[in-house]
Amino acid sequence: MYMRLFVIAITPAILLLAMIYLTDKHDREPAKLLIITYLLGALAVIPSIIVEEVLIRFNVFSGLYKAFYNAFIVAAFTEEYFKRFMISRLPLQSDHFNEKLDGIVYGVFCSLGFATVENIIYVVFTYSNNPFVGLYRGIFSVPAHAIFGVSMGYYLSLAKFAKDESQKKKNMVKSLLIPILLHGIFDFILMANLPELMLFFIPYVVFLWGLKYRKISILMSDSRLRFRNKPKE
Repeated sequence: MYMRLFVIAITPAILLLAMIYLTDKHDREPAKLLIITYLLGALAVIPSIIVEEVLIRFNVFSGLYKAFYNAFIVAAFTEEYFKRFMISRLPLQSDHFNEKLDGIVYGVFCSLGFATVENIIYVVFTYSNNPFVGLYRGIFSVPAHAIFGVSMGYYLSLAKFAKDESQKKKNMVKSLLIPILLHGIFDFILMANLPELMLFFIPYVVFLWGLKYRKISILMSDSRLRFRNKPKE
């Protein structure tokens, strides 16, 4: 039983990793660095859990304020902060990070490393008696982490290749702020426990997927132009 649940838990991330890897057609990143980035994302779960446990103790609110605090501060801020911390420590500093599309690739690999461990915790251990948790998380939660990683990587790339310091700083701020905002809204809709608000969940998920494709398309075009203009050896 546990093996079946384990397979259910890791399959969505594997499929999404394959998709983003194949997206980087012209100058693929070294497998070793991608695996390390994925593992760094998985390791980010540890400090996230510790900090989340501390922050939960400070939640003195009730009702929607409690849901807002848990969604934006406990979950979104903590998780996105540690994901970005891991990306900033290694992939962002690597010489292999040499085009804008790379930011999205590393952002997604790190985010899906985190999502894999989180999914195993929920599907295999916490809610092992509920067969629908794996299905729900595979369709919504794991892809959502990938989308947050796309936004983070997009702005990290803009920061890395910015030509002036002010643009670099603005995009570094956005690389954390935008994923927190997207993640926080996603979680708040679910945590608020309001039927009226749940009506916006599917439209919001559609919006997130549209945002993902727009950002990937922009940087894929940049990658094609860079490859086309690259001097032939």
